Amino acid sequence: MRLFTQKFKFSIRDLTIFSALGTIMYLSRIIMQWIPNVHLLGLFIATFTLTYRVRALIPIYVYILLEGALSGFAIWWIPYLYIWLPLWAVFMLAGRLRLEITKNIKTLIYMSLCAFHGLLFGVLYAPFQALMLGLSLDGMMAWIISGLPFDIIHAVCNFSAGALVAPLSALLKKLYAGTIR
Repeated sequence: MRLFTQKFKFSIRDLTIFSALGTIMYLSRIIMQWIPNVHLLGLFIATFTLTYRVRALIPIYVYILLEGALSGFAIWWIPYLYIWLPLWAVFMLAGRLRLEITKNIKTLIYMSLCAFHGLLFGVLYAPFQALMLGLSLDGMMAWIISGLPFDIIHAVCNFSAGALVAPLSALLKKLYAGTIR
């Protein structure tokens, strides 16, 4: 039990940093909302996960709660409770890989993972939407297909932003460790 409590012990500094990171996620989404399906959330989730591991869930859920509190806890918000978790989980696994690969290959992997989540965003959202709207399986598939062009835009933008995951993660690790003054 002691090991568990030590592993998840948070200082005021940690909670401040994680709250600020969640707020940055929210503000970045607000700033970029004029471009449909273009945002930096995938970049931030990937970066925070590689840097802070399981504790990255804190800024992710700070963002989700800010989204609900400031935009309304409506029906559209409920999938946000789970829709970012697959990206977090994939980067939890990617952060454990100890393959001898070049930085360029690692960057390409991170970019591809971000893009894949962007492409699947509508697929992840669809089951809840179908349940709430009373759609059949055919209706849900039609909903997914009709949103595919937007998911492709989402994937392309996530792919581009994914190029910054490795350098930002390295920077955050140095900042958190206090090696950059």
